[in-house]
Amino acid sequence: MSEFSARLKTTLSRGITLPPAGWVLAAILAFYVLAGLFGRDPWKGEDAIHISTAWHMLTQGDWLTPILAGRSFHEPPLYYWSGAITGKLFGWLLPQHEAIRLASGVWVTLALTGLYYAGREMYGQESAAASPLLLAGCAGLLLHAHDAQPMLIALAAYAGGLGALAMIGRKPRLTGIFYGLAIAGCLLGAGIAPTLPLLAVAPLAWWLSPDRPKALHTLLIGFAIGALLIAPWPLLLLMFEPARFHGWLNTEMRPLLTPFSLPGAAKFLSFLPWFAFPALPLAAWTLWTRRKILHEMPQLLPLGFLLLTVLMLALAYRPREIPALLLLPPLALLATPGALTLRRGAANAFDWFGMTTFTFFMIVVWIGWSAMALGWPTKMASRAVILRPGFVGHLDLLAMLIGLVATAWWIWLIITAPRSPYRSLTHWTLGFTTLWLLATTLILPWFDYGKSYRPIALEIAKILPAERGCVAERGLNDTQRASLAYFVGLEPLLADSSAGKECRWVLVTGDTAPELAAPKGKWRKIWEGNRPGDRHEKFRIYHR
Repeated sequence: MSEFSARLKTTLSRGITLPPAGWVLAAILAFYVLAGLFGRDPWKGEDAIHISTAWHMLTQGDWLTPILAGRSFHEPPLYYWSGAITGKLFGWLLPQHEAIRLASGVWVTLALTGLYYAGREMYGQESAAASPLLLAGCAGLLLHAHDAQPMLIALAAYAGGLGALAMIGRKPRLTGIFYGLAIAGCLLGAGIAPTLPLLAVAPLAWWLSPDRPKALHTLLIGFAIGALLIAPWPLLLLMFEPARFHGWLNTEMRPLLTPFSLPGAAKFLSFLPWFAFPALPLAAWTLWTRRKILHEMPQLLPLGFLLLTVLMLALAYRPREIPALLLLPPLALLATPGALTLRRGAANAFDWFGMTTFTFFMIVVWIGWSAMALGWPTKMASRAVILRPGFVGHLDLLAMLIGLVATAWWIWLIITAPRSPYRSLTHWTLGFTTLWLLATTLILPWFDYGKSYRPIALEIAKILPAERGCVAERGLNDTQRASLAYFVGLEPLLADSSAGKECRWVLVTGDTAPELAAPKGKWRKIWEGNRPGDRHEKFRIYHR
């Protein structure tokens, strides 16, 4: 015991090892992946939609086609397969939605792992850890990495595909295998459009290879593996459910038939200063310091991939955050040399900026927790209730303990981290993760209260009688339908459909009088309500 105590004391005084490697790096990245996955309901938006779809697949056994609240959901199936599997494996231990959301943790882990090997192949062992740390440190990834989100599969495919192509001249067999897996995973997980840059970058990888005949053979093997893995699902869908196959194919092809949008590309690029910070300025520094060797693979492959991805986004997506995630793997890879070659003054400034920024916001989170749990400061406590009417905070000892340990860890990291090119980057990524952990632990109940549809779903279920027959709906969006299906098993029919017109109950939602008006005929309003903290989004139930 004395030897263990001495070793622990030495470790605590010495601090974290930099550059992080082995179990230390694995622990840092595991901390990032797991923080924020648990302890909350499916949140309004993508999280609720994809959890409900995976839950339907798990409970109803329809593994061929994703179904959202009783209706066809024309999305590729891989994320829902993975969510259903993690839901099955861990549903005995966790609430079903948390077990399903673990699939996101799996895909983010694969993305970080793929980028680690890509960085090692391009820049050497000493630089390898910087690539996943840069990806994890990007501001735009944090929230989406901890939601149920199929685009995370494309993120993993891009990271793995870049890693595979980086070793095309050294390990061609592994290149073919992992490149094929990346293509298949991307198409089955995120669709045709995100797969296009993975295919389009192949000629560039071939041209950069030192042995082009062998590289061509390797890439053809990758295409063959990808095709073999992709083909069974659409063929089975076409064979057994042709209407759903054509619905999926039309959904996939529609964005590719739209004109290229130069303003769309500019809009995506305008996200990057905050969305891809700090990878974006560090990538620019890499390009400047290596401008004389831009034609070599470590610079040209991720740069070419980045430009192809921008072109695909401008063609196939309206500008928003989730598709912009695809820009992060090549940017993080480009930024890797720049992060480790900053001049001393710039590195120190980046380090101090990260430490002071995250320390300040951690203090803000603790004050917010005190306002909600202890009622002090009183003005902040009253403001919290105004923003979330009906919210009642309480003291959660476990959450407080986790918060104290995380804060102590952050202080220890600041005090003990040795001088290293990795110090500023490590402080940034771990500071970001620690702040996120504090927010999703200490003030999570307040967020959950405003972002979950559970209260309104339970209230609606309480109003509707057990022997109600069918229920129709008008105006419900995908999030609302997904939440009703998951929380209370209610899957309303479209009010305008032939089956919906026969229903004696109708649920409507909106924020204007025409949207909330009763359907034509003799309908009587039974109930009206809204989600806590949302005064505009109202629900009404009518009966005839």
